[in-house]
Amino acid sequence: MIPARRILLSPFVGVTVTVVLVALYFRSSLKSPHHKFNQRLFSAEELALYNGTDVTLPILLGILGSVFDVTKGKSHYGSGGGYNHFAGRDASRAFVSGNFTGDGLTDSLHGLSSSEVKSIVDWRGFYSRTYIPVGKLVGRYYDSQGNPTKHLKGAEAKASRGAQLMEKQKTEEAKQPSCNSRWSQDEGGEVWCDVGVPRLVQRPLEIAITGSMSKRCACFEEDQLDQSGLEIYKDCEPLAKTCRV
Repeated sequence: MIPARRILLSPFVGVTVTVVLVALYFRSSLKSPHHKFNQRLFSAEELALYNGTDVTLPILLGILGSVFDVTKGKSHYGSGGGYNHFAGRDASRAFVSGNFTGDGLTDSLHGLSSSEVKSIVDWRGFYSRTYIPVGKLVGRYYDSQGNPTKHLKGAEAKASRGAQLMEKQKTEEAKQPSCNSRWSQDEGGEVWCDVGVPRLVQRPLEIAITGSMSKRCACFEEDQLDQSGLEIYKDCEPLAKTCRV
């Protein structure tokens, strides 16, 4: 009989154990539903196959060219789900436009403001935290080698600029307190100031952030009312602390 010690020290046994461990590793890996997607590049036609129609396949969606497995949310993204229009495609624009039909389901961000592009980048962050990234979509945002294109770099730069402008606006507007406000269906709306009186003022950074001008209600004390650009609410007394809107 061969001593147990000699069997354990045999090179043949060592090789056999190694082979068995490697085989078990690959068997376990191949059971993972995400293994075949690791670092994968998708064409638009390939991504379209994973739109929730075939229940034997995962459900995938793209945003800014990043592809995520959203199968765990199949009640939302699967066939008949409220977000199924996002499945099997990159419909980045629809995340902010709300247009879920026809041309609205596109990855083009042309004409969107910096705040809207920032929102889309934030949505990508949400999917990165919540779902499993499985690859990249070759096209507008990633090339055939999986490298970011100028379109992705431009979108990310625009989003970063939007974030900076929003922070600057927040800092500037904090210098002049905003009005209190409330609204009810029976009584309508009103604004009021605990200190000072309500005035409508332009938000100068808004056009750079959203692409359009807007105003806000801010509170000014009497010695500040000679500033230019202050607008009195219609039918409101100049020194009234509360105005109907």
